[in-house]
Amino acid sequence: MKGAKQTTLRDQVALSGVGVHSGAPVTLTMHPADDDAGIVFQRLAPDGSLEREIRADVRAVTATEFATVLGDASGPLCSTAEHLLAALRGLHVDNAIIEIDGPEVPIMDGSAAAFVDAIDQAGLTARALPRRYIEVIKPVRVARDDAFGELRPYSHGFRVEAEIAFDHPLIGKQAIALDIEPATFRREIARARTFGFMRDVAKLWSAGYALGASFENTLVISEDRVLNPEGLRFADEFVRHKVLDAVGDLALAGQPLLAAYRTVRGGHKLNHAVLSALMADPSAWRLVEAAE
Repeated sequence: MKGAKQTTLRDQVALSGVGVHSGAPVTLTMHPADDDAGIVFQRLAPDGSLEREIRADVRAVTATEFATVLGDASGPLCSTAEHLLAALRGLHVDNAIIEIDGPEVPIMDGSAAAFVDAIDQAGLTARALPRRYIEVIKPVRVARDDAFGELRPYSHGFRVEAEIAFDHPLIGKQAIALDIEPATFRREIARARTFGFMRDVAKLWSAGYALGASFENTLVISEDRVLNPEGLRFADEFVRHKVLDAVGDLALAGQPLLAAYRTVRGGHKLNHAVLSALMADPSAWRLVEAAE
């Protein structure tokens, strides 16, 4: 963190795709933003005018059932923001305006790779003000049944330690621990895709979810094999995607974290609960600036 300045995009960049749950086409455009703007989502009306905007913040989370949904008192603004937020945080983008003309961030290939490529295409530029961090100074833990998540002090940056356990022969128990830096995020995390089970498809469809899911954007697993022709990108792609989701969900702290996050059998709901518990306890964290 020594000498770190806030960053934003050097230029704007656009992506188009479909929402994994809505199935609706959507175009998303990332723009540069001023110091201390944070990540701001702007929902566009059909005529292209600004309809609503909201800063990506833990208080803006309205749902976490199958994705992280951002909104306010007037309702949801956009769903499935976590992969984009992970790319922005993973590449150390502090400030950006995200214009979106639909109800959901496009799923792209189910990972953060397309967002990383778009950020690289736009380029980054350092701003005038120093980066601010949320430093965790005492552990905060939330447990639910056999799952738990914990943020604890960590002096070397931001670290994620994830463990999953599925009663499925292709997954079983997987664990990984990584310090989240841009190079590591690109190489180890960004390409890990969201995954689902064929046995759950009918239930999801009937509930109005996964309407845009396909082999092009979801890692699909039957009882004994991966159905995607490409196969796995990593032997432990499942737990790597859980890290991707955690990086995106914890980006809603509003500032980069100086902390280690351990998640066991967790997901969006637990990630949000741990971050909410942290922010609700002023004795557990402090705001610090990067030293000149």
